[in-house]
Amino acid sequence: MTTLRLYSYWRSSASYRVRIGLELKGLRCEYVPVHLLAGGGEQFSPAYTTLNPQARVPTLVTPDGPLTQSMAILEWLEEWHPMPPLLPTVRDARARVRAMAQLLVADVQPMMNISTGRALRERLGANDEAILAWRRDWARRGFTALEQLLEREPLQGRCCVGDTPTLADACLVPQCYSARRFGVELAAWPRIEAIERHCLTLEPFRRAAPERQPDAQLAGEAQPIEPTEGVRTR
Repeated sequence: MTTLRLYSYWRSSASYRVRIGLELKGLRCEYVPVHLLAGGGEQFSPAYTTLNPQARVPTLVTPDGPLTQSMAILEWLEEWHPMPPLLPTVRDARARVRAMAQLLVADVQPMMNISTGRALRERLGANDEAILAWRRDWARRGFTALEQLLEREPLQGRCCVGDTPTLADACLVPQCYSARRFGVELAAWPRIEAIERHCLTLEPFRRAAPERQPDAQLAGEAQPIEPTEGVRTR
């Protein structure tokens, strides 16, 4: 069996998506921690930027070489190891899964990350309170839209589309985790809350959880409230 090597940070939502995808497919890999805070950020080391010039996590080293960007990695996994699938067999259901995933990873997560917060602070003079309000607002906008999509989903079930976890669920669970870090609770979106609750009962999601990773910080250790994926901290 070909060895995969995942460069990951335990609390990175993008890394979390890929870990879920690997676990759902039953694929084991070598886990290589990339600490996004230590020493100004290990992602900026020459060794790592050779693999990923964008200096972000995750990077998955595969038989086809190093792959970057979580969605591209998940699509590659789907093609390289198709069973069990992360996408439905029916064409329109696949499109709906991809739409839900992109809503989360393209429209919500970027508005909540540290680079956006830094731009708000440096260019517009926003303070910490205003930046936190901004992040909560975008999380709520995205979850409200997703909740509506889930309510009208033809294949309603325990997961986003049907009863089997898909790419959409692999993106939803990390975004729920991230939203809670900023004080956004899920009670306003009962479908999302129920799907997350169900997914977290499944062993692949349990194994992929941030606190289960080798580089997870000890409980009680000070944790910065801002996500730091791929952003220079010095």
